[in-house]
Amino acid sequence: MPQPLDGIRVADFSHVMAGPYASHLLRLLGAEVIKVESPGGGDAMRYYGTDRRYDGMAPAFIAVNAGKKSIVLDLKSAEQRDVARRIVERSDVLLENFRPGVMERLGLGYDEVRQINPDIVYCSISGYGQSGPLRDWPAIDNIVQATSGMMSLGGNPGDPPMRVGFPVVDTLTGQTAAFAILAALLRRERQRGGEYIDVAMLDASLAFMTSAIVPYLVTGTAPQRTGNVGYSGQPTSAMFEAGDGRLVSLGVVQQGQFAALARALDREDWLADSRFADPEVRRANAEAMRVELSRELKRKSAAEWEAEMSGAGIPCGMVRQVDEAAELAHLRDRGMKLPIEVAGLPDRASCEILNVGFSLTDAQTGTSESPPGLAEHSEEILRWLGYAEPEIGSILAGRTQGRQVEASTGIA
Repeated sequence: MPQPLDGIRVADFSHVMAGPYASHLLRLLGAEVIKVESPGGGDAMRYYGTDRRYDGMAPAFIAVNAGKKSIVLDLKSAEQRDVARRIVERSDVLLENFRPGVMERLGLGYDEVRQINPDIVYCSISGYGQSGPLRDWPAIDNIVQATSGMMSLGGNPGDPPMRVGFPVVDTLTGQTAAFAILAALLRRERQRGGEYIDVAMLDASLAFMTSAIVPYLVTGTAPQRTGNVGYSGQPTSAMFEAGDGRLVSLGVVQQGQFAALARALDREDWLADSRFADPEVRRANAEAMRVELSRELKRKSAAEWEAEMSGAGIPCGMVRQVDEAAELAHLRDRGMKLPIEVAGLPDRASCEILNVGFSLTDAQTGTSESPPGLAEHSEEILRWLGYAEPEIGSILAGRTQGRQVEASTGIA
């Protein structure tokens, strides 16, 4: 079955997380991704984590690099920059996440690149963008979680700020970049030429936080922290302990959902109780509602409530650990888990990664190909570019002398 981006080639100069996640999504949609890595070890994500047995093929690297091709180039070398330019000339997309100005100094900025490839879709990812007073500030995921206000939204009033427990800024920035690239490719298909895309981690985060930012812009009132109570502020949209000690999260915010909840708990009397008559009254009597609900939910286990309430149309989910969520049979049924072979894993020959996050009726997503070993495809790519064997030998020898060029974004 064809993939939506069959025939699209991405020259990926990005490292660590936000950029590689963007090209990962494009790869899962069928694009060919040529990953240009620096001498001295390549992408730092190859070594991310504390278990040195995975060095070169760390789980975080596997997560966003399956199916890509790797070539090592020293972009400070004129000979090797020529290789990079040849790759770019034959590509549809260029993706990079160096600090603003670095690609220009290397002779690979947008103005230079469009001289050799006028239809290129060129995407730069940085912490604060290619313009503005914060342009040259360095940023990684947890820094932008702080500067965007994201850290201030979770937890209960009075708690210290807390970062989201995974690199959410890197991930959402990569997704934003992939979305922008697809829009630019569509524009190009309509004969409107190439495009330069400027993606900032801060901008992407604020856009992602629109449900918190826009109410402030409209009302002038900053959002308040609500802990595990949902955005609606309803006492029936919160966390509760079930009879087995595990937690369930309810999302009952509409009047019809509340009526269904009352019936499911055999508490139709709530529907006639003036304290619980409608959402506004329930919010005013939140503590009484929480006490009543807590008592009722102790009667069964979290798994039982999840199944019963979900079946009755009541939003309810058992709070799971990541390993429990990852093993849900639902994921395999939905095609969300992709088995891949990975050479060099310390205790297995294969593992699974996650698919793109949606399904298509008439096209395929995903990949079964492994992440590339460092420089694994260098000779193949050089031959494809038309280099003769003596030139290939010279280029492969020269790359070992270079130093890594610093990326602008990453995870902590």
